[in-house]
Amino acid sequence: MIIQSAYGKKVLLMSASAGSGHVRAAEALETAFARDDRVGEVLNVDALQFTNKLFRDFYSKLYLSMVRSAPTVLGAFYNASDEPWKMESIRLAMDRLNTGKLVKFVREFEPDYTVCTHFMPAGIMAHLIENGYLNTHLSIVVTDFDCHAMWLSRAFHRYFVALDETKVHLEALGLPGDRITVSGIPTDEAFAREVDREALCRHYDLDSNKPILLMSAGTFGVGPAEYVVSRLRHLRHEAQIIVTCGRAELLQEKITTLVNGDRRFRVLGYCNRYHELMRLSDLFIGKPGGLTTAEALVCGLPMAIFSPIPGQEERNSDHLLEEGIAIRCNNLTTIAYKVDQLLADPARLEAMRQNTRKLARPLACREIVNTLLEDHLPPVQFDAEKREAMAEAALKP
Repeated sequence: MIIQSAYGKKVLLMSASAGSGHVRAAEALETAFARDDRVGEVLNVDALQFTNKLFRDFYSKLYLSMVRSAPTVLGAFYNASDEPWKMESIRLAMDRLNTGKLVKFVREFEPDYTVCTHFMPAGIMAHLIENGYLNTHLSIVVTDFDCHAMWLSRAFHRYFVALDETKVHLEALGLPGDRITVSGIPTDEAFAREVDREALCRHYDLDSNKPILLMSAGTFGVGPAEYVVSRLRHLRHEAQIIVTCGRAELLQEKITTLVNGDRRFRVLGYCNRYHELMRLSDLFIGKPGGLTTAEALVCGLPMAIFSPIPGQEERNSDHLLEEGIAIRCNNLTTIAYKVDQLLADPARLEAMRQNTRKLARPLACREIVNTLLEDHLPPVQFDAEKREAMAEAALKP
Protein backbone atom coordinates (compact mmCIF):
# COMPACT_ATOMS: atom_id res chain seq x y z
CA MET A 1 0.00 0.00 0.00
CA ILE A 2 1.27 3.51 -0.86
CA ILE A 3 0.42 6.56 1.21
CA GLN A 4 1.53 9.92 -0.17
CA SER A 5 1.49 13.58 0.76
CA ALA A 6 2.94 16.69 -0.86
CA TYR A 7 6.18 16.75 1.13
CA GLY A 8 8.35 14.80 3.56
CA LYS A 9 10.52 11.72 3.65
CA LYS A 10 10.01 8.48 1.75
CA VAL A 11 9.70 5.43 3.99
CA LEU A 12 9.94 1.83 2.79
CA LEU A 13 8.69 -0.92 5.10
CA MET A 14 9.78 -4.44 4.19
CA SER A 15 8.50 -7.66 5.73
CA ALA A 16 8.30 -11.28 4.59
CA SER A 17 5.21 -13.46 4.75
CA ALA A 18 6.96 -16.31 6.55
CA GLY A 19 4.39 -16.46 9.34
CA SER A 20 2.07 -13.54 9.99
CA GLY A 21 4.00 -11.68 12.69
CA HIS A 22 6.53 -9.93 10.46
CA VAL A 23 3.72 -8.61 8.25
CA ARG A 24 1.59 -7.45 11.20
CA ALA A 25 4.52 -5.52 12.64
CA ALA A 26 5.08 -3.77 9.31
CA GLU A 27 1.37 -2.93 9.03
CA ALA A 28 1.37 -1.37 12.48
CA LEU A 29 4.41 0.75 11.58
CA GLU A 30 2.82 1.73 8.26
CA THR A 31 -0.10 3.33 10.08
CA ALA A 32 2.21 5.15 12.49
CA PHE A 33 4.48 6.54 9.76
CA ALA A 34 1.51 7.61 7.65
CA ARG A 35 0.19 9.76 10.49
CA ASP A 36 3.45 11.68 10.91
CA ASP A 37 3.61 15.03 9.10
CA ARG A 38 7.35 14.58 8.51
CA VAL A 39 6.63 11.63 6.20
CA GLY A 40 5.65 12.25 2.60
CA GLU A 41 5.34 8.69 1.26
CA VAL A 42 5.00 5.31 2.94
CA LEU A 43 5.32 2.08 1.03
CA ASN A 44 4.81 -1.27 2.77
CA VAL A 45 5.82 -4.38 0.80
CA ASP A 46 6.23 -8.11 1.29
CA ALA A 47 9.75 -8.74 0.00
CA LEU A 48 8.84 -12.30 -1.00
CA GLN A 49 6.37 -10.98 -3.59
CA PHE A 50 9.37 -9.79 -5.64
CA THR A 51 10.90 -13.26 -5.80
CA ASN A 52 10.10 -16.49 -7.64
CA LYS A 53 7.64 -19.11 -6.40
CA LEU A 54 10.31 -21.62 -5.43
CA PHE A 55 12.06 -19.06 -3.22
CA ARG A 56 8.76 -17.89 -1.68
CA ASP A 57 7.82 -21.47 -0.87
CA PHE A 58 11.23 -22.04 0.70
CA TYR A 59 10.73 -19.17 3.14
CA SER A 60 7.03 -19.60 3.90
CA LYS A 61 5.63 -23.05 3.07
CA LEU A 62 8.76 -24.95 4.08
CA TYR A 63 8.74 -23.22 7.47
CA LEU A 64 5.09 -24.09 8.12
CA SER A 65 5.67 -27.63 6.93
CA MET A 66 8.52 -28.08 9.40
CA VAL A 67 6.43 -26.59 12.20
CA ARG A 68 3.77 -29.22 11.49
CA SER A 69 5.91 -32.28 10.82
CA ALA A 70 9.43 -31.71 12.18
CA PRO A 71 9.43 -29.09 14.97
CA THR A 72 12.35 -30.75 16.76
CA VAL A 73 14.49 -30.49 13.61
CA LEU A 74 13.45 -26.86 13.23
CA GLY A 75 14.47 -26.14 16.81
CA ALA A 76 17.82 -27.87 16.37
CA PHE A 77 18.50 -25.81 13.25
CA TYR A 78 17.51 -22.61 15.07
CA ASN A 79 19.95 -23.27 17.90
CA ALA A 80 22.77 -24.53 15.68
CA SER A 81 22.56 -21.48 13.43
CA ASP A 82 22.47 -18.98 16.31
CA GLU A 83 26.13 -18.00 15.93
CA PRO A 84 27.11 -14.68 14.30
CA TRP A 85 27.74 -15.02 10.56
CA LYS A 86 27.84 -18.85 10.71
CA MET A 87 25.56 -19.27 7.68
CA GLU A 88 25.49 -15.67 6.50
CA SER A 89 27.51 -16.02 3.30
CA ILE A 90 25.45 -18.98 2.03
CA ARG A 91 22.15 -17.37 2.96
CA LEU A 92 23.09 -13.99 1.47
CA ALA A 93 24.24 -15.63 -1.78
CA MET A 94 20.95 -17.49 -2.07
CA ASP A 95 18.94 -14.36 -1.25
CA ARG A 96 20.82 -12.22 -3.77
CA LEU A 97 20.32 -14.84 -6.47
CA ASN A 98 16.54 -14.69 -6.03
CA THR A 99 15.85 -11.03 -5.27
CA GLY A 100 16.90 -9.19 -8.43
CA LYS A 101 13.41 -7.73 -8.90
CA LEU A 102 13.38 -6.57 -5.30
CA VAL A 103 16.72 -4.79 -5.67
CA LYS A 104 15.54 -3.08 -8.87
CA PHE A 105 12.35 -1.96 -7.18
CA VAL A 106 14.13 -0.53 -4.12
CA ARG A 107 16.73 1.35 -6.16
CA GLU A 108 13.99 2.91 -8.28
CA PHE A 109 11.95 3.89 -5.21
CA GLU A 110 15.01 5.46 -3.49
CA PRO A 111 13.69 5.45 0.10
CA ASP A 112 15.08 7.85 2.68
CA TYR A 113 14.30 5.30 5.39
CA THR A 114 14.08 1.53 5.05
CA VAL A 115 12.62 -0.43 7.96
CA CYS A 116 12.79 -4.24 7.87
CA THR A 117 10.70 -6.50 10.10
CA HIS A 118 12.34 -9.64 8.67
CA PHE A 119 16.03 -10.50 8.36
CA MET A 120 15.90 -11.49 4.66
CA PRO A 121 15.24 -8.02 3.16
CA ALA A 122 17.51 -6.49 5.83
CA GLY A 123 20.42 -8.56 4.49
CA ILE A 124 19.73 -7.44 0.93
CA MET A 125 19.55 -3.77 1.92
CA ALA A 126 22.76 -4.07 3.93
CA HIS A 127 24.56 -5.50 0.90
CA LEU A 128 23.41 -2.58 -1.24
CA ILE A 129 24.52 -0.03 1.36
CA GLU A 130 27.84 -1.78 1.94
CA ASN A 131 28.67 -1.70 -1.77
CA GLY A 132 27.50 1.86 -2.40
CA TYR A 133 24.45 0.90 -4.49
CA LEU A 134 21.89 2.49 -2.17
CA ASN A 135 21.81 5.49 0.14
CA THR A 136 19.11 4.82 2.71
CA HIS A 137 18.75 4.78 6.48
CA LEU A 138 18.36 1.08 7.35
CA SER A 139 16.66 0.00 10.55
CA ILE A 140 15.89 -3.52 11.69
CA VAL A 141 12.92 -4.29 13.93
CA VAL A 142 13.31 -7.66 15.66
CA THR A 143 9.91 -9.32 16.08
CA ASP A 144 10.76 -11.76 18.88
CA PHE A 145 12.10 -11.23 22.39
CA ASP A 146 15.52 -12.67 21.56
CA CYS A 147 17.65 -11.64 18.59
CA HIS A 148 18.79 -14.69 16.63
CA ALA A 149 22.09 -14.44 14.75
CA MET A 150 20.25 -14.36 11.41
CA TRP A 151 19.06 -10.85 12.32
CA LEU A 152 22.66 -9.58 12.38
CA SER A 153 23.46 -7.26 9.50
CA ARG A 154 26.78 -6.20 7.99
CA ALA A 155 25.48 -2.65 7.64
CA PHE A 156 22.69 -0.83 9.45
CA HIS A 157 21.77 2.40 11.16
CA ARG A 158 19.65 1.20 14.05
CA TYR A 159 18.15 -1.88 15.73
CA PHE A 160 14.85 -1.92 17.59
CA VAL A 161 14.47 -4.76 20.11
CA ALA A 162 11.93 -5.94 22.65
CA LEU A 163 13.97 -6.27 25.85
CA ASP A 164 16.82 -4.66 27.74
CA GLU A 165 18.38 -8.13 27.91
CA THR A 166 18.40 -8.33 24.12
CA LYS A 167 20.20 -5.00 23.92
CA VAL A 168 22.79 -6.24 26.42
CA HIS A 169 23.33 -9.34 24.27
CA LEU A 170 23.87 -7.31 21.10
CA GLU A 171 26.23 -4.92 22.89
CA ALA A 172 28.24 -7.89 24.15
CA LEU A 173 28.60 -9.07 20.55
CA GLY A 174 30.01 -5.67 19.57
CA LEU A 175 27.06 -3.60 18.35
CA PRO A 176 27.24 0.02 19.60
CA GLY A 177 24.69 0.58 22.35
CA ASP A 178 23.64 3.98 21.03
CA ARG A 179 22.33 2.25 17.89
CA ILE A 180 20.06 -0.17 19.77
CA THR A 181 16.68 1.10 20.94
CA VAL A 182 14.56 -0.96 23.33
CA SER A 183 11.22 -0.04 21.80
CA GLY A 184 9.28 -3.26 22.19
CA ILE A 185 7.67 -5.11 19.30
CA PRO A 186 5.39 -2.80 17.27
CA THR A 187 1.68 -3.56 17.56
CA ASP A 188 -1.41 -1.99 16.06
CA GLU A 189 -2.57 0.93 18.18
CA ALA A 190 -6.01 -0.71 18.55
CA PHE A 191 -4.58 -3.12 21.13
CA ALA A 192 -3.76 -0.21 23.43
CA ARG A 193 -7.31 1.21 23.40
CA GLU A 194 -9.66 0.69 26.31
CA VAL A 195 -12.94 -1.03 25.45
CA ASP A 196 -16.44 -1.25 26.90
CA ARG A 197 -16.18 -4.79 28.24
CA GLU A 198 -19.85 -5.08 29.14
CA ALA A 199 -20.92 -4.03 25.65
CA LEU A 200 -18.48 -6.46 24.05
CA CYS A 201 -19.73 -9.31 26.22
CA ARG A 202 -23.25 -8.59 25.06
CA HIS A 203 -22.04 -8.48 21.44
CA TYR A 204 -20.37 -11.90 21.72
CA ASP A 205 -23.13 -13.33 23.92
CA LEU A 206 -20.84 -13.76 26.92
CA ASP A 207 -21.45 -13.48 30.66
CA SER A 208 -19.12 -10.80 32.02
CA ASN A 209 -19.28 -12.37 35.50
CA LYS A 210 -17.72 -15.63 34.37
CA PRO A 211 -14.07 -16.13 33.29
CA ILE A 212 -13.44 -15.64 29.57
CA LEU A 213 -10.63 -17.64 27.97
CA LEU A 214 -9.30 -16.81 24.52
CA MET A 215 -7.70 -19.73 22.70
CA SER A 216 -5.83 -19.29 19.45
CA ALA A 217 -5.84 -22.38 17.27
CA GLY A 218 -3.16 -20.71 15.13
CA THR A 219 -3.44 -18.31 12.21
CA PHE A 220 -2.77 -21.16 9.78
CA GLY A 221 -4.22 -23.97 11.86
CA VAL A 222 -0.78 -25.21 12.94
CA GLY A 223 -0.65 -27.17 16.18
CA PRO A 224 -2.69 -29.63 18.30
CA ALA A 225 -5.74 -27.37 18.54
CA GLU A 226 -8.40 -30.08 18.37
CA TYR A 227 -6.84 -32.05 21.20
CA VAL A 228 -6.46 -28.92 23.36
CA VAL A 229 -10.14 -28.09 22.85
CA SER A 230 -11.11 -31.67 23.76
CA ARG A 231 -9.16 -31.35 27.02
CA LEU A 232 -10.61 -27.91 27.82
CA ARG A 233 -14.06 -29.47 27.78
CA HIS A 234 -13.00 -31.01 31.12
CA LEU A 235 -12.68 -27.62 32.84
CA ARG A 236 -14.42 -27.59 36.24
CA HIS A 237 -14.86 -23.81 36.32
CA GLU A 238 -17.78 -22.20 34.52
CA ALA A 239 -15.44 -20.53 32.06
CA GLN A 240 -16.34 -19.38 28.57
CA ILE A 241 -13.87 -20.27 25.84
CA ILE A 242 -13.50 -18.33 22.60
CA VAL A 243 -11.59 -20.40 20.02
CA THR A 244 -10.21 -18.52 17.00
CA CYS A 245 -9.15 -20.55 13.97
CA GLY A 246 -7.81 -17.83 11.67
CA ARG A 247 -8.19 -18.73 8.01
CA ALA A 248 -8.14 -22.49 8.69
CA GLU A 249 -11.74 -23.15 7.67
CA LEU A 250 -11.46 -26.94 7.87
CA LEU A 251 -10.09 -26.68 11.40
CA GLN A 252 -12.97 -24.38 12.35
CA GLU A 253 -15.44 -26.96 11.07
CA LYS A 254 -13.74 -29.76 12.99
CA ILE A 255 -13.67 -27.83 16.27
CA THR A 256 -17.29 -26.73 15.85
CA THR A 257 -18.24 -30.39 15.44
CA LEU A 258 -16.05 -31.36 18.39
CA VAL A 259 -17.67 -28.99 20.89
CA ASN A 260 -21.04 -30.28 19.66
CA GLY A 261 -23.20 -27.46 20.92
CA ASP A 262 -21.31 -27.01 24.21
CA ARG A 263 -22.51 -23.51 25.16
CA ARG A 264 -19.24 -22.68 26.90
CA PHE A 265 -17.49 -22.46 23.52
CA ARG A 266 -17.56 -19.80 20.79
CA VAL A 267 -15.72 -21.01 17.68
CA LEU A 268 -14.68 -18.21 15.32
CA GLY A 269 -12.81 -17.99 12.04
CA TYR A 270 -10.68 -15.06 10.93
CA CYS A 271 -11.35 -12.03 13.11
CA ASN A 272 -10.21 -8.47 12.35
CA ARG A 273 -11.27 -7.34 15.84
CA TYR A 274 -8.81 -9.49 17.74
CA HIS A 275 -7.89 -6.58 19.98
CA GLU A 276 -11.44 -6.64 21.36
CA LEU A 277 -11.25 -10.35 22.11
CA MET A 278 -7.96 -9.87 23.94
CA ARG A 279 -9.29 -6.90 25.87
CA LEU A 280 -12.36 -8.69 27.20
CA SER A 281 -10.58 -11.97 28.03
CA ASP A 282 -9.04 -13.07 31.33
CA LEU A 283 -6.51 -15.57 29.95
CA PHE A 284 -4.95 -16.29 26.56
CA ILE A 285 -4.32 -19.94 25.67
CA GLY A 286 -1.99 -20.55 22.75
CA LYS A 287 1.48 -20.30 21.31
CA PRO A 288 3.84 -17.42 22.21
CA GLY A 289 4.59 -15.97 18.79
CA GLY A 290 6.36 -12.62 18.95
CA LEU A 291 3.49 -10.44 17.72
CA THR A 292 0.75 -12.38 19.49
CA THR A 293 2.70 -12.12 22.74
CA ALA A 294 3.33 -8.39 22.28
CA GLU A 295 -0.37 -7.81 21.60
CA ALA A 296 -1.40 -9.80 24.67
CA LEU A 297 1.02 -7.83 26.84
CA VAL A 298 -0.37 -4.51 25.64
CA CYS A 299 -3.86 -5.79 26.51
CA GLY A 300 -2.72 -6.87 29.98
CA LEU A 301 -3.58 -10.47 29.16
CA PRO A 302 -1.82 -13.36 31.00
CA MET A 303 -1.00 -16.46 28.98
CA ALA A 304 -1.25 -20.23 29.22
CA ILE A 305 1.30 -21.54 26.75
CA PHE A 306 1.18 -24.85 24.96
CA SER A 307 3.36 -26.36 22.21
CA PRO A 308 5.69 -23.42 21.58
CA ILE A 309 7.64 -23.81 18.35
CA PRO A 310 11.18 -24.95 19.29
CA GLY A 311 13.48 -21.98 18.85
CA GLN A 312 12.09 -18.47 19.01
CA GLU A 313 8.76 -19.36 20.64
CA GLU A 314 10.45 -21.41 23.35
CA ARG A 315 12.70 -18.45 24.10
CA ASN A 316 9.70 -16.11 24.18
CA SER A 317 8.10 -18.58 26.60
CA ASP A 318 11.15 -18.48 28.87
CA HIS A 319 10.90 -14.69 29.23
CA LEU A 320 7.17 -14.81 29.98
CA LEU A 321 7.61 -17.49 32.63
CA GLU A 322 10.55 -15.65 34.16
CA GLU A 323 8.48 -12.49 34.55
CA GLY A 324 5.47 -14.31 36.01
CA ILE A 325 3.21 -13.52 33.06
CA ALA A 326 2.47 -17.05 31.87
CA ILE A 327 2.05 -20.67 32.80
CA ARG A 328 3.21 -23.44 30.48
CA CYS A 329 1.55 -26.77 29.87
CA ASN A 330 4.14 -29.32 28.77
CA ASN A 331 1.69 -32.22 28.85
CA LEU A 332 -1.49 -31.34 27.00
CA THR A 333 -3.38 -33.96 29.00
CA THR A 334 -3.21 -31.60 31.99
CA ILE A 335 -4.14 -28.30 30.36
CA ALA A 336 -7.64 -28.20 31.86
CA TYR A 337 -6.18 -29.01 35.28
CA LYS A 338 -3.59 -26.22 35.05
CA VAL A 339 -6.11 -23.66 33.87
CA ASP A 340 -8.50 -24.71 36.64
CA GLN A 341 -5.71 -24.27 39.20
CA LEU A 342 -5.12 -20.75 37.92
CA LEU A 343 -8.80 -19.80 37.86
CA ALA A 344 -9.10 -21.06 41.45
CA ASP A 345 -6.46 -18.52 42.50
CA PRO A 346 -7.75 -15.07 41.43
CA ALA A 347 -4.92 -13.32 43.28
CA ARG A 348 -2.31 -15.17 41.24
CA LEU A 349 -4.14 -14.44 37.99
CA GLU A 350 -4.34 -10.75 38.88
CA ALA A 351 -0.62 -10.71 39.74
CA MET A 352 0.11 -12.18 36.31
CA ARG A 353 -2.01 -9.45 34.73
CA GLN A 354 -0.09 -6.80 36.65
CA ASN A 355 3.21 -8.39 35.59
CA THR A 356 2.36 -7.83 31.92
CA ARG A 357 3.23 -4.18 32.51
CA LYS A 358 6.89 -5.15 32.87
CA LEU A 359 7.17 -6.09 29.20
CA ALA A 360 4.22 -4.29 27.56
CA ARG A 361 5.22 -1.56 25.11
CA PRO A 362 2.01 0.07 23.84
CA LEU A 363 3.92 3.00 22.34
CA ALA A 364 6.46 0.92 20.39
CA CYS A 365 5.34 2.23 16.98
CA ARG A 366 5.50 5.84 18.09
CA GLU A 367 8.95 5.38 19.60
CA ILE A 368 10.28 3.73 16.44
CA VAL A 369 8.90 6.47 14.18
CA ASN A 370 10.16 9.34 16.35
CA THR A 371 13.59 7.78 16.84
CA LEU A 372 14.10 7.19 13.13
CA LEU A 373 12.91 10.56 11.89
CA GLU A 374 15.24 12.30 14.34
CA ASP A 375 18.19 10.01 13.60
CA HIS A 376 20.88 11.38 11.26
CA LEU A 377 23.82 9.12 12.12
CA PRO A 378 25.91 7.38 9.43
CA PRO A 379 25.65 3.62 8.98
CA VAL A 380 27.50 1.11 11.12
CA GLN A 381 29.43 -1.42 9.03
CA PHE A 382 31.19 -4.61 10.12
CA ASP A 383 34.22 -5.69 8.13
CA ALA A 384 35.64 -9.23 8.22
CA GLU A 385 37.78 -8.53 11.30
CA LYS A 386 34.84 -7.16 13.29
CA ARG A 387 32.62 -10.03 12.24
CA GLU A 388 35.23 -12.52 13.41
CA ALA A 389 35.42 -10.75 16.78
CA MET A 390 31.64 -10.92 17.10
CA ALA A 391 31.67 -14.66 16.39
CA GLU A 392 34.28 -15.17 19.10
CA ALA A 393 32.29 -13.07 21.60
CA ALA A 394 29.27 -15.33 21.08
CA LEU A 395 31.06 -18.63 21.67
CA LYS A 396 29.42 -20.71 24.36
CA PRO A 397 31.49 -22.40 27.08
